[in-house]
Amino acid sequence: MKLALYQGPVIDGATGEAFAKIREVLTAAAAAGARMALFPELFLPGYNHPEHHAALAQPLGGAWMTALSALARETGCGLTIGWAEAADGTVYNAATTIDAGGALRGHYRKIQLYGPMERASFTPGGGYCLFDLEGVKCALLICYDVEFAPHLRALAAAGAELVLVPTANPRGFEHVQDFLVPARAAELGLIVAYANFCGEDAGLGFCGRSLIAGPDGRALAAAGPGETLLITDLGAAALVPAAHRSTQLSDLRSISDDA
Repeated sequence: MKLALYQGPVIDGATGEAFAKIREVLTAAAAAGARMALFPELFLPGYNHPEHHAALAQPLGGAWMTALSALARETGCGLTIGWAEAADGTVYNAATTIDAGGALRGHYRKIQLYGPMERASFTPGGGYCLFDLEGVKCALLICYDVEFAPHLRALAAAGAELVLVPTANPRGFEHVQDFLVPARAAELGLIVAYANFCGEDAGLGFCGRSLIAGPDGRALAAAGPGETLLITDLGAAALVPAAHRSTQLSDLRSISDDA
């Protein structure tokens, strides 16, 4: 399966401009043979815009998801996107995967909310999400979630092969892309796709540098600081020799094992 990853600037509000960009990306991704495109965190209605989060948040079956499903069918490319979800009388920082036929395949609510803004805007999620996509066992996390090794370990133990991560990582935190994401992929034999924003938005600068890390920690594709559409064939990950893949899940010893 070919995976596309979009890195671009924040678009303020769930506007026609935002949906036009989504259509543009899906069209380009489909033309390159991709069946799934990954977008950043809170692409709808914008990350550093807490004034929009509760005011514009929508339910899972609302107009945003209806429009995104139609775009997937129109272009022939599915998408995984971060957005503000209204449900249960509160608001969640969510990510949803829609396949190339327009069907909802996965839905997830961010567990590890980061910083005062997120904690004021959102309620944390309470569970993982795993699903099959064209023969690949996928999981969803959002930004700060991927920095917690136990979450990745739990997903790997449940059979995940590909972890899709919408993110909004600011400048000054490039160690996440440089070290943490490759380490999570390598130690558990996963593919981790990490889609970030770039540019400036409402006083916050994003560092870009999105990447797709393979199961040996090496980048299958990586972006610089500017707007980018990455396309990679995930079949390349199958070429990583077994001897180069981690066996930590099976090798881990607990303290009681040595007692």
